[in-house]
Amino acid sequence: MDAGYGNDTGLRTDITALGLRYVAGIGPNTSVWPPGEAPLPPQSRTGRGRPQTRLQRGQHQPISVKTLALSLPQEAWQTITWREGTTDWLALRVARWRVRPAHRDNLLSELRAEEWLLIEWPEDETEPTKYWFSTLPEDTAFDRLVDLTKLRWRIERDYQELKQELGLGDYEGRGWRGFHHHATVCIAAYGFLIAERGALPPSGPPFSAPLSRSAIPDGYRRRGAADPTRAPHPKLDRDRATTPHRRSRQDPSEMPLLQPADPQDTKSSRLLTQ
Repeated sequence: MDAGYGNDTGLRTDITALGLRYVAGIGPNTSVWPPGEAPLPPQSRTGRGRPQTRLQRGQHQPISVKTLALSLPQEAWQTITWREGTTDWLALRVARWRVRPAHRDNLLSELRAEEWLLIEWPEDETEPTKYWFSTLPEDTAFDRLVDLTKLRWRIERDYQELKQELGLGDYEGRGWRGFHHHATVCIAAYGFLIAERGALPPSGPPFSAPLSRSAIPDGYRRRGAADPTRAPHPKLDRDRATTPHRRSRQDPSEMPLLQPADPQDTKSSRLLTQ
């Protein structure tokens, strides 16, 4: 998720409480504890007064992620190739560090867990440009971390195609149920199109093997068709036999033949002359 959501510490905390992992963009002023530093635990008192229940900062203070990025040694920065682009492979100059978020932790009674801090600093820029927090495991490979971080670009592209090509943005209802149905159909259609696109060359094989059997399963019965294995109802069959059916159209074989007009009839003669 982008920094608009990643800057919300409460949202990140709730996602972690659900047992989910995230890669969230953050701003350069987000405060963290540098490696090897952390707030002090609550101090126990032997005299009068209420015991401390919140973390204490002491003489050490958290710093911003921008300050930490500018203080990293040159060896911390690596160029990671993470995806093949249209013309060439995409590469980033990034650094990662294990840090502990420090936003208002003086109101907490327990330390926050360490997370990955990923920093992007292109060589042609004077300072780092992007920052991310990630709760991926500590043994996650560097290129894997970068790949998952940049996966948001693909999600944004899919979302744009859903709105522009498949009508996700054209919903005009006001109910949640209607929008849920509309979004479900759009996502299902997009998944089908992506699967078909992946089956075509060069993404897929140059040809597909013919089906060995029909895709329709044996015993398939279309909706509304009579079940041949079901025994007929005796009462319904007796009613059908005794009740005459109304003919919606007259049988052509039972229609009377048209007789030629009588020449002596003046009205018929007038019609014939016209």
